[in-house]
Amino acid sequence: MLKHYRIAGRAASEIVASVERGIAAGALEPGAQLPTVRALARELGLSPATVAAAFRDLRTRGLIAGDGRRGTAVLPRPPLTTRGAVAIPPGVRNLALGNPDPAFIPDLSRALGRLGPSRRMYGETPIRPELRALAAAMFTACGIPAEHLAVTSGAFDGVERLLTAYLRAGDAIAIEDPGYPDVADLAHALGLRLRPMRLDEHGPVPAELDRVLRAGAAAVVITPRAQNPTGAALDSDRVGELRRILARHPETLLIEDDHAGPVAGAPALTLASRECGRWAVVRSVSKSLGPDLRLALMVGDETTVNRVVGRQRLGAGWVSTILQRLVAELLRDSEILELISAAESAYGERRAALIGALARRGIAASGRSGLNVWIPVAEEAATAQALIGAGWGVAPGERYRIASAPAIRVTVAALAAAEAESFAAALATTRAAGGRTRPA
Repeated sequence: MLKHYRIAGRAASEIVASVERGIAAGALEPGAQLPTVRALARELGLSPATVAAAFRDLRTRGLIAGDGRRGTAVLPRPPLTTRGAVAIPPGVRNLALGNPDPAFIPDLSRALGRLGPSRRMYGETPIRPELRALAAAMFTACGIPAEHLAVTSGAFDGVERLLTAYLRAGDAIAIEDPGYPDVADLAHALGLRLRPMRLDEHGPVPAELDRVLRAGAAAVVITPRAQNPTGAALDSDRVGELRRILARHPETLLIEDDHAGPVAGAPALTLASRECGRWAVVRSVSKSLGPDLRLALMVGDETTVNRVVGRQRLGAGWVSTILQRLVAELLRDSEILELISAAESAYGERRAALIGALARRGIAASGRSGLNVWIPVAEEAATAQALIGAGWGVAPGERYRIASAPAIRVTVAALAAAEAESFAAALATTRAAGGRTRPA
């Protein structure tokens, strides 16, 4: 594709803008090889130092990366608006989006009506006292220290603030593989080097965590439950193993992304403790109260939370106290708490129904917790396309993995137990027709 796109510019900033335009327009596709510094310098009539400065900026922004002797290439997921949601044709049942079931998202109108007027002014505390009290009680009940607390605009906003509080371009970050693709995208955008960790159903394999920390990872991002896409969840044995490894690396920043919170379907276990050097747990309300409530609660060690809050004051200042009051009101409503509990039970039943239906057909799948089931396959694209033909839309696993094996992700949040048999039958038929899956 590169031969059809001419990189232009008379200064480093212009070269950067030219490459960015090419990526955004799709003329420079993921994986496209760029000219060498010297070759592009000759073509543009510039010094190699000018082109090298442009490439350095592009690498720092996560648009390109060096590939050893193969040169420099566009990254698979550059942080530009070139990749949207998986395209599912009209009339096909969409099991690719990862959304919670709308039936379990509370109606906000009653809670909003109870809020009354809000006159939050500059200089006031960034966290509403009623939300602080609820959050502290919630984390403490899970055995997570809650002396220091912050509120962010969703879990991912919290993860980004934590990374920028400690890491700089060139630092290494350990991430789950397979894992949430936006974490890898963010790491690339920040100029961080990825250190993938292999998972099993109980989270990161201890030897993998030990390997990446010994290799110098400055931060590790772990999903303690409802891991996206595999549904992995920590258990007490794995917590003990991973804590012992982390204890040998107190300088490493530990981030736990508890994005599903109370609807995860697994206990809220944590690797964090007061003995950790740098740590934070971020818990979103998006899966339990609704994706449009852009709010997450964060606890951590004093220095880490202070860094997040201090930087927040220089930017957004605070998360809207209207949102904070609304979340607190919802979390004090017994009917809402019952709805959250019902959602947790329903998601568990739906995961179990699909995994069981697949197992009866000799197809392996994982999903101990959360809203998704991960199904290893031999050919992701072929399997996904065949399933579309059968009326089912799923997410090919390529977006979620780095070195791990091919698979598809199926969101079961709105997949009724009775429908699980139909989906499993369609996948088994696809397998028999040549869109091979891996046997159980």
